Amino acid sequence: MSLAAPPTVDHRIASRSRNGDLARTLRAARERLSTRGTAPPRFGRELLAQHAAALRAASFVLPLPVMVTGFGLSIHLGPVHAALWTLVTLGCYLALVATARKFGTEPVAAEALERWRGLFLTGHAMTGLCWAYLAALDPARVDGSQFGIFQFTVLFVVVASTAMISFTLQLVVPLTFALAVVFLGINAAAAPDPAHIALTAVLIAAIAFFSLVSEILRRSALRAFVHQAEKDELIAELETARVMSDEARRRAEEANLAKSRFLATMSHELRTPLNAILGFSEVMGGEMLGPLGNATYKDYVREIHTSGQHLLGLINEILDLSRIEAGRFTLNEEAIELVAVARECLGTVRIRAEAKGLTVRAEFEPDLPALWADERAARQIVLNLLSNAVKFTPRGGEIVVSVGWTAGAGQYVCVRDNGPGIPEAEIPIVLSSFGQGSVAMKSAEQGTGLGLPIVQALVKLHNGEFQLVSRLREGTEAIAVFPQSRVLEVMPAIDDPDWPAE
Repeated sequence: MSLAAPPTVDHRIASRSRNGDLARTLRAARERLSTRGTAPPRFGRELLAQHAAALRAASFVLPLPVMVTGFGLSIHLGPVHAALWTLVTLGCYLALVATARKFGTEPVAAEALERWRGLFLTGHAMTGLCWAYLAALDPARVDGSQFGIFQFTVLFVVVASTAMISFTLQLVVPLTFALAVVFLGINAAAAPDPAHIALTAVLIAAIAFFSLVSEILRRSALRAFVHQAEKDELIAELETARVMSDEARRRAEEANLAKSRFLATMSHELRTPLNAILGFSEVMGGEMLGPLGNATYKDYVREIHTSGQHLLGLINEILDLSRIEAGRFTLNEEAIELVAVARECLGTVRIRAEAKGLTVRAEFEPDLPALWADERAARQIVLNLLSNAVKFTPRGGEIVVSVGWTAGAGQYVCVRDNGPGIPEAEIPIVLSSFGQGSVAMKSAEQGTGLGLPIVQALVKLHNGEFQLVSRLREGTEAIAVFPQSRVLEVMPAIDDPDWPAE
């Protein structure tokens, strides 16, 4: 027999959650297999979009180094070469910016990302050919060291600006300036001027350095996109969890309402025939209208009456617990004597205890002040504890009922027995609704498993504390503690000479 509670999860909601997790897992695996070490398609689209946005934003800045270089070439090579180079270079940058603008105006499918990446790289390679022409010019044949310094400055600025603007596109700097590096190396190898060789070496190192910086910035941007995507997914999952929680709460409220309606309906529908069964069986058992004529019938009537009383008690316990859980149990508080309530309950169960051969002993502390509590609830607390003790204590055992002060100036009622006890691991089960320990399952007097939960709930309504201490084969001690705030202190007599004597 399983003690686990039946599942209350909405399977439709759970299946949607599992399907969503499976879809995300499959999508991530498909992206890893398709990208082969590059950025996943959804992040590749974001990187391309950021690259296109950077090109569009720099469209007014990109012509400036081209025009400055053209002006310098006009001084060193003449206006014809300078104008032709300037027009071709501006055309290449114009085509690159036009590609970026087109990318931003139309949706891009995942299958078209590689084509767009190829278009951007081709545009950058075309601009690289123009700068390679500048790198191919040998300063010794043009204008000596002055042109070398001009060449170094322009290429350094262009490499740096390209790396800063286009870092979200992988391999832009190496692809754009690879041919320029080749020409710079050839010129440096043939140049006798150590200063020119040093400038060329610095420029080649700068191209390598900015390639590395561009890659580092690209990976940082990729990590930022990944973190943003994870944050968005987390927000979406939290929203899904909130929706699931709201739906589960709504279903729980509907189920609780249906339970309340069911109990309200069944309370009347069950109690009415039960009262008739109890009344008629009592009349027949007492033979008020004449003898039954058969002793077996009399035994049957007695069993009917006993079973009806058991069923009525079960219904009353279920209704009491449901009212407490629903917050509809109202305490009718008044000043009560806890010792008097315990003594009355003890008289109620004494007959059952003596019939079973049990010894019941009372230990009541004298002169206890009154307690501000619900008398019916206090009586039910003591009766439930005593009934449990009588039910599970074997023949010849002993039950002790104690009422007294607590260390915090409150009052307690304790029922202690020397029965079989409860295993420590089963105490939370015993205190749960309809929970029964292994001893109760083996007992011939099985209960409903609602006695102790009702006691715990009623004590909590009184701002008190319920403790269940038990050791296997040594016995059980159940203690209901009422706080000091519910103890009514006895006021001392006031000696007032103006008060008229009786």
